Order: sequence, then C-alpha cells, then structure tokens
Amino acid sequence: MSDEVRAGCTRVRLDVSYDGAGFSGWARQAGRRTVQEEIEEALRVVTRSGERRLELTVAGRTDAGVHARGQVAHVDLPTEVWAEQGEGRLVRRLAGRLPHDVRVWRAEAAPPHFNARFSAIWRRYAYRVSDHPGGVDPLLRGHVLWHNWPLDVAAMNEASAGLLGEHDFAAFCRRREGATTIRALRDLRWERRPDGVVEGTVRADAFCHNMVRSLVGALLFVGDGHRAPDWPARVLAARVRDSAVHVVRPHGLTLEEVAYPADDALAARNAQARRLRTPAGAEA
Repeated sequence: MSDEVRAGCTRVRLDVSYDGAGFSGWARQAGRRTVQEEIEEALRVVTRSGERRLELTVAGRTDAGVHARGQVAHVDLPTEVWAEQGEGRLVRRLAGRLPHDVRVWRAEAAPPHFNARFSAIWRRYAYRVSDHPGGVDPLLRGHVLWHNWPLDVAAMNEASAGLLGEHDFAAFCRRREGATTIRALRDLRWERRPDGVVEGTVRADAFCHNMVRSLVGALLFVGDGHRAPDWPARVLAARVRDSAVHVVRPHGLTLEEVAYPADDALAARNAQARRLRTPAGAEA
C-alpha cells in the first residue's frame, strides 16, 4: 500500500460500482466470490498479464451485501501495458469481461502520491429504508430495507446531531485487534424522499467495521419510538456495545462517494491518515 510506484509502473485510478447482493464483500476470501477478485481477474485477462496478479487497493472495503456507486481503487500497471490500454480502451475491455453486477466506469493515470485508501478525506454512504405498511417496492427490494414501524424523521435527525464530531465509536463498531475506533463523523442526516423512502446520509473521514449499520440500527429505534432521541449519544459516551443496538441488514447500504484533496496535498493526507488517532486530550 505504498505511495511510491515501482519503477516501470503507472498507478491507475479506477472508479467502480457494484451491486453487492452476489458478493461476499470487497476483499478477497478463499472460496467466496468477491468484488476484488472479479476485477483483478478481469484486469489480468484484458492486460494479458499471464499468471501475475494485479492487486487492487480500495478506498472502502465494503461488507458482504453492501453496494457501491462511487467506489475508488488503484492498481499499478506496467507502464507499457498502460500505454497500450489507455483510459478508454481499458474501460471498454473490462466492460466486456466483467460480470454485469460490477462495472469500472473510469480508468486514468493517478497523480503522484495518490493512494485510493489513505488519500481519501471522506467517504459518504447512504442507507435507505421504507416504513410503508405494504413493504418495499419490488423493484427496489435489493437496495431498501423494510422497517415495519412508522418512522419519525425529525426524531432521527435530532438523535443524529448528538453523534456528530470526532468520537470513539467503540459502542457502534466491531473491534479489531490493533485498530482504532476513533472516527470523525461529519454528516448524519435523514430525509423522506418523494417516493416515501427514508434516506440517511452518513459521511466521515473513515468508518470502522459495522459502524454505519450499527448507527442506522440505533437511529431506527429512535425513529419508531422505542428509544428517546438522546439514547444514541448516551450509548456513544458509554463506549461499550449495547445489546439494543442492532446491526441492520447490508442491502440498504450504498457507498456513494469518496473524496480526495487537491493533488499537491495528497502526500500530507496520506501521512495524516496513517497516524493512529487518540481521543482529544489523550496522550498519543
């Protein structure tokens, strides 16, 4: 995951989308179908790379069943291969090789120091829920969760406001050895669309495992009246898992956008992102 590109290679940024229903997440797993493996295999074939694996680095390693509209990855290709393929030709060739539930929309030479993961300044997800008593529109069922209680969007927004800022989100994350649960939550808001679907927007510098789906689970409990609007903030402050916080199903979640700084700020952003975060006032 180096910021430095090997001599003789060109770093290529790929903009990707996929329907997560048929995948066991982004990351390669033995014996399971993953987005990473599908794209890497397609790249290997269309670039005629033989048995050599062209490894992707991704902005966000989505879980099984989670969708993406604005995923970003990078791959280091031999410069002569990139010169032969070019942006348009590589995209067209991948379209002919990839399965229909994953697409590469753009391929372009990345600027110096670009790293799809560490250069990102924020990721934006959307979670979509229907509280219609009849259920979810059959044409949307793979992307919208059905919640069998009426939702109060104003109460959900009131509760969401208490979660904004940089905090230790341990109460809403699945802990991983050696990984921090401190995150800067920049945006968390809900609106009811004209079609009645309740859509949540969640934006942060990064997310820990199950964080978005746990936050949504807590806020749905507020929206349907089972908990008061101050309850999610109290759970957050306790920094321990609450059995009432449910991790909602993945199919309502979509990675919508990943943002990057100006090219001349990439190296500084990479260094910042690699630093271990600590709570405000704590020792590093």
